Amino acid sequence: MNRNLNIGVAQKIGTYSDGAEVPANSKLAFVSGTPGMLPDGSYPRGITAQAEQAWKNVLAILAEAGMGVKDLVKVTHYLVRQEDIKDYAVVRARYLGDARPASMLLVVPGLVKPEILVEIEAYAAKEG
Repeated sequence: MNRNLNIGVAQKIGTYSDGAEVPANSKLAFVSGTPGMLPDGSYPRGITAQAEQAWKNVLAILAEAGMGVKDLVKVTHYLVRQEDIKDYAVVRARYLGDARPASMLLVVPGLVKPEILVEIEAYAAKEG
């Protein structure tokens, strides 16, 4: 099982761990920057809808590897608008539950398409 590493920085900022340790011989999965794209190739309107879909997409990719949210080791969140942080955090907390992967949130000037408001990149590991 992945072990959270905490020195007290993360707990003062948000719901994540300062780091994570992956046991030897673990199976790894790497999730590319994944936007909130719907199956038909469109993007829902608003940060909440896009964040919901982005997390659904990430979890579907993890499921393909036989993994889930508890196997996440590191997540990088990219937003294009500072004002979306609070709404995004609500969705993120709902999908992560009590999982506490290492985490980084960046506000960037733009992503590959102007309609994309959020992308999630993730790393997961599972023993065995």
